[in-house]
Amino acid sequence: MSVSHSTSPRARLRDVVPSVFLGSWPPGPKNGITDVPGVRVHTQSIHSDDGNVNTGVTTIIPRDEWFHKACHAGLFRFNGSGEMTGSHWIEETGLLHSPIILTNSFAVGPAYTGIYQHALQEHTGEDGEVGWFLLPVVGETFDGYLNDLGVFAVTPEHIVQGLEKASSDPVQEGNTGGGTGMICQGFKGGTGTSSRVIPAATEGKTYTVAALVQANYGRQHHLRISGVPVGRIIADEAAKKAAAAKTEIPRNEADESKETKDGSIIIIPATDAPLHPTQLQRLAKRATVGLARVGGYGHNPSGDIFLAFSTANEIPVQTVNSNVRKVDPFRLASRSIETVDDQTINALFEATADATEEAIYNALCMAETMVGNRGHCIEALPLDKLREIMDKYHYSA
Repeated sequence: MSVSHSTSPRARLRDVVPSVFLGSWPPGPKNGITDVPGVRVHTQSIHSDDGNVNTGVTTIIPRDEWFHKACHAGLFRFNGSGEMTGSHWIEETGLLHSPIILTNSFAVGPAYTGIYQHALQEHTGEDGEVGWFLLPVVGETFDGYLNDLGVFAVTPEHIVQGLEKASSDPVQEGNTGGGTGMICQGFKGGTGTSSRVIPAATEGKTYTVAALVQANYGRQHHLRISGVPVGRIIADEAAKKAAAAKTEIPRNEADESKETKDGSIIIIPATDAPLHPTQLQRLAKRATVGLARVGGYGHNPSGDIFLAFSTANEIPVQTVNSNVRKVDPFRLASRSIETVDDQTINALFEATADATEEAIYNALCMAETMVGNRGHCIEALPLDKLREIMDKYHYSA
């Protein structure tokens, strides 16, 4: 069933429903992944004049010196009907030394090539020899309902541009970046982000944890916002109006689009807390809690893949290759790193779940109604109706 266009301008959930309760921990100043020091992001949206192409690229750079200084990282696969390249090496070593590119399912190849092209520009020696090691990290979700995948609109040049222009500015949300053509929980989905600040044991010290999502999953009747069954309420009201008027229940194209090809979600938690790879695997798992609160089930054809990284420790890489040999690979050397005490990690787990939940809400609230490939139309979540529903439930902190 379709919903009427919202009369309200698009806004993040906290601005739509200021009283909403989204966990115990406060957001960072930008309430997004670029609150984590050193993390930079860029989003590009690609559209065609005929309206059939609606796709894009999201670029996440963990740190400026990502090529030479790896981050600790950990993966969790909630459901595996999706792709994230480079994941085997991250599982093997616990190290991330690549940008993270999020795009559509048919653009994984060009994105992979684009990372290599950028690396060649920046890190090839005077003799032109490529002696370094790099496995690009590219994640995808399927936008084929609103985007003509056969055009192959994403090119390696888009990736190079994103890597060159990534910044610490607030992330654009909704119909932007890799989320441009995505559909979420019965409404237009896309890109969203949120952050939390948690205290450290050291007086006055804090850490930041954030999540960026590319949300493209789920059904309307499962949608809950801070516990309120918003999707079911909207659907029930539409059905009652149709019954009173003795007309057919309006179509919900978003739900219909999931009948044959369900969607997916990529979640990227990031933090400056000093976590080792096993702890980051545990952090990535907690993103599932936030997803479940909104209404995600991890259906069989859904690719729900979560990659968490920490910028706290810098791990030198590129120290043994064909033109550099800074260490002897056959003589054991040690390295000291700082790590969190597992017995003190609960706030970080809670904050990750809360940031993930809010990031999905922000993707929904910031996304706009889109008419795309073959005239398919996906309505945005109506924010005026959302306010009305939350007010009816007397929702407050």
